[in-house]
Amino acid sequence: MYHPTLRPRRRWPLFLPFGIVVVLAAAWCGLWFYAANRAQITIDGWRAREAQAGRVYSCANQSIGGFPFRIEVNCTTPVAEIRGGTPPVALQATSMLMAAQIYDPTLLIGEFTGPIQIGEAGQRPTVVGNWRLAQSSVRGTPREPERVSLVLDEPRFERMVAPVAETLVTAKQIQFHGRIAQGSVRADPVLELALQLVGAAAPGLNALAAQPFDADIAGTLNGLKNFSAKPWTDRLREVQAAGGGFDITKARIAQGEVLMVATGTLRLSPSGRLDGQLRVTVAGVEKMLALLGVNRGTSEGGGRLEQKLAPAFGALDRIAPGLGNLAREKAGPTIAAGLNLLGEPTMLEGQRAVTLPLRFNDGAVTLGPIPIGDTPALF
Repeated sequence: MYHPTLRPRRRWPLFLPFGIVVVLAAAWCGLWFYAANRAQITIDGWRAREAQAGRVYSCANQSIGGFPFRIEVNCTTPVAEIRGGTPPVALQATSMLMAAQIYDPTLLIGEFTGPIQIGEAGQRPTVVGNWRLAQSSVRGTPREPERVSLVLDEPRFERMVAPVAETLVTAKQIQFHGRIAQGSVRADPVLELALQLVGAAAPGLNALAAQPFDADIAGTLNGLKNFSAKPWTDRLREVQAAGGGFDITKARIAQGEVLMVATGTLRLSPSGRLDGQLRVTVAGVEKMLALLGVNRGTSEGGGRLEQKLAPAFGALDRIAPGLGNLAREKAGPTIAAGLNLLGEPTMLEGQRAVTLPLRFNDGAVTLGPIPIGDTPALF
């Protein structure tokens, strides 16, 4: 029986939440596709600007995905060709994945798949590297980067020399971090840089670096005018001309029983080699000299080693007449004792140590009076 006070129930409120979800989903889809389109435009613009500076980046295949919460750029066979140097250098990896959360597009996370091949463009690679995991992160935008990090787990780089490969660098892990501490990418940037090495070795450098070591180095780089696209050799010349350099605020290297810490400033000479001085504190001087081969005396290597150590012998003679002659007979132990005399005795992490100057003079390196070797020109 119909009652005049009863009305039909309105059902649209039941569908309102569903309708809101549909509208939000459609809006989110539109936002994602807009962001994906903007990402492609940004990539194309960045590539064009880099190409003008002689750095050409390409992919065999490129795709954009990551829906609904991320923007992912997948690149197979990424190639970077640096044409500013002589000869031009090319780097080629297997694949690269760059991703950003759609709600935080200023943080870009990358992952790289090896091996990477490095060599003259159009020629066989001269260096090949691989790793278990390689990841990067960049905070900022392509035009205004703020900080960058790179982490390599179990990297190994080899120089391809027939008939066998020659190991250049191996490590359990390598970390690099950099950020703009002062200025901006457009004017007078001052960079804070940090490098961490765990279980690293560089057999091709010298006998000391051939043994596994850990390193933690941090400092600031100044002298840059801006971050306009240009070859790194030109940028280093710019730093040298401006009187800039790398101020090392912390450097700690541990290798077996040898422990070393240092602070100081390194600059570039007009020829592109290192100049400057570090204040170095070393625990385990005897072990360090043994790794350098000094403890083998002048009988091994003949006159060449004696000539190399002549400045050290002369310095010891100035400390005490006859000490240099004794050092020639018993090179390693006596030089270690002489270094302890020449340096400032101290304690380092509970060990007896000595503080000495590590000098760089147009690439020539000496620790106290001991010649260590030469550094290559950077431009």
